[in-house]
Amino acid sequence: MSNPIWIMTSAFDQLNLDQTVEKAIEIGVQGLDLCVFRKDGTRDDFVATHLDYENFGPDQAKALINQFNGANLRLSIGAFENLIGGDPIHRVKNQNHLLRLIRMAYLLGGDENDVKVGTFVGYNHELGNQDGGFEKNLLEYQRIFGPIIRYANSLGVTVLYENCPMEGWRSSGYTGTFNNLTGVLAARKLMYELVPEKNHGEIYDPSHDVWQHTDPVEVMKHTDMARLKRIHVKSTRNVPDPFWGNMYPMQQIRPEWAEKLGISSSKNPWDRHHYEATLPGFGLGDSMDWRAFVSILKEKGFSGPFEIENEAVLSKQTGKMGAIVQGCKAAVQNLAPLLWELSDEGWTYPSREYTPLKDLLRTDVPLVTMDDL
Repeated sequence: MSNPIWIMTSAFDQLNLDQTVEKAIEIGVQGLDLCVFRKDGTRDDFVATHLDYENFGPDQAKALINQFNGANLRLSIGAFENLIGGDPIHRVKNQNHLLRLIRMAYLLGGDENDVKVGTFVGYNHELGNQDGGFEKNLLEYQRIFGPIIRYANSLGVTVLYENCPMEGWRSSGYTGTFNNLTGVLAARKLMYELVPEKNHGEIYDPSHDVWQHTDPVEVMKHTDMARLKRIHVKSTRNVPDPFWGNMYPMQQIRPEWAEKLGISSSKNPWDRHHYEATLPGFGLGDSMDWRAFVSILKEKGFSGPFEIENEAVLSKQTGKMGAIVQGCKAAVQNLAPLLWELSDEGWTYPSREYTPLKDLLRTDVPLVTMDDL
């Protein structure tokens, strides 16, 4: 099979859903991972809300399925927040929002339509700062996510975790930058042991391992492929720094000290590790062998979507829609020879492999909260 290429819609926060669908058709992808972040959330980086989650029922699900079938597109949904740590009020709001998205995925057909729900787990630093803090975070994950995953299982919905460590989620005055439990493979392995249900798995983004100086090919060799449902297409160009090395994050120091001694220093929470976000095939080269990565995935039978998550400095971060679209098109063309079939038109996704979303006429279910679980 040829893997489809999708786009994560955080890149199109300037556009509404109809406009985003038009861009997807123009770029030539086969699906969209619809970002459905809380409107009152705390994040302001690479977020979007492309569905009206407060007024979503069977009628809205049917209309969305018809819209995407008319455009020959598939879909998933997601929102990526801290669900086990951070501000306690927002923590509970994030948990309840995930439950809302699980209900929406059910109405859209859930696993029968391959409509998954993407999320982060997050990290609880009050626990993490204690002796045994990593284990305590795993147990907090089990306490919070066990009921969530079992609820999703009852509705035939799979939840997927993305592996970004969210290195900029706290002030750069803190020494460490591990702010999302799923940021390393060891944690993900332990999570499936603690919550053994089969209806949760991974969206794997190789760029996060690349700047951690970990080979994504080796990660894939040790990944349970039954858990892997999506690949994020995002790249990284590593930039060595002689002052801070490549093991620990760059620290925040007084500006006058940095200026006097010519030492680089963290100037904002995301300016901690030495890399530049890129897209494969667009502008700067990157520090990853995409051919080797795709080869190991093909060898292991991965047939899911490759989702372009456009956070590239030369594309999304310009704020220019033309550059955003250009970067996505370049990523598609770069991956096409690795993923698609060769025809007289070049490397193209075979139309025979597209299957429309099924309108399953799902009966509505009431919205639940963590208190209900």
